[in-house]
Amino acid sequence: MNKILVTGGCGYIGSHTIVDLVENGFDVICADNNSRSNEAILNGVEKIINKKIKNYKVDLCNYDDTYAIFQENTDIRGIIHFAAYKSVGESVEKPLIYFENNLNSLINILKCAEEFNVPHFVFSSSCTVYGNPDEMIVTEETPQKPAESPYGATKQMGEQIVSETVKSNSVNAILLRYFNPVGAHPSNNIGELPIGKPANLVPAITQTAIGKLPMMQVFGTDYNTKDGSCVRDYIHVCDIAHAHTLALNYLINKKNSTACEVYNLGTGDGYTVLEVINAFEKISGVKLNYQTGPRRSGDVIAIYANNNKAKSHLDWQPQYNLNDMMDTAWKWELKLKDDGNLFKVQKAGLN
Repeated sequence: MNKILVTGGCGYIGSHTIVDLVENGFDVICADNNSRSNEAILNGVEKIINKKIKNYKVDLCNYDDTYAIFQENTDIRGIIHFAAYKSVGESVEKPLIYFENNLNSLINILKCAEEFNVPHFVFSSSCTVYGNPDEMIVTEETPQKPAESPYGATKQMGEQIVSETVKSNSVNAILLRYFNPVGAHPSNNIGELPIGKPANLVPAITQTAIGKLPMMQVFGTDYNTKDGSCVRDYIHVCDIAHAHTLALNYLINKKNSTACEVYNLGTGDGYTVLEVINAFEKISGVKLNYQTGPRRSGDVIAIYANNNKAKSHLDWQPQYNLNDMMDTAWKWELKLKDDGNLFKVQKAGLN
């Protein structure tokens, strides 16, 4: 059984990926200092997979502490690196902490991968690497424009760090560029758990609908789109998670033709912010209290994926549509209302 280290495994995509990995026969350990997550989410993971996941509460920016994980687990055969700060808006306000955290943690993990001869590496990237592209539908070969935020810049730099590093060692890597992960596991045991006021659209919608937030804001209604709001490619988190399992198997089975390959992960469909709100209202039966406002710094206008490469190479196929995404996200929010411990974590951040 291949042991996989999932960094940031207490986070949103990381926790769903742990479930998918275990369900597909992998042995998993986690590293997460819980600075932007909560270890309680692993209780939900355990309910789904019926086993405990060991979490090393380690700041990966500390090389010695990171090294110690590998010393204790010399049989690690693969790494999926999620651990990073991810708020576009916060990165605009506090760029240095994003460069420091996101790049130093990546460098330390890659050093350990090289030192301990870990052959397989999957990097959590983002469609923000494309900047404001000339065309809305992007392929992996679409020229990258300057990043619209320091967060996006750390993903551009991160990809370059990985691609240059693997040229000089035996590590093989896949860069997965996510578009907009949303939704929750169908079991309702895990989902997105933003600490504090959510920066992403769907948790802002569900928290407003349930009353945690009095109102939500739509940032910008004067873009050159069908209704003036931003266009994004929303992809269910379980579809994103499964792509990581497929990417690891792709590397393990030596199907890669180069040491570093890149794949878009999106549905290929673009929806405006207002279309997502309308879909939620229809699924939930709740009329959302929202207002429109000015554009938010760091947001791109419109972007969605050409996902043909992931379909053909990784044999990946999204299984969930927009209604499924809204339905599972809403059911998770309702579950949180009844889970006192997780609700307290969220409420503390909102106050």
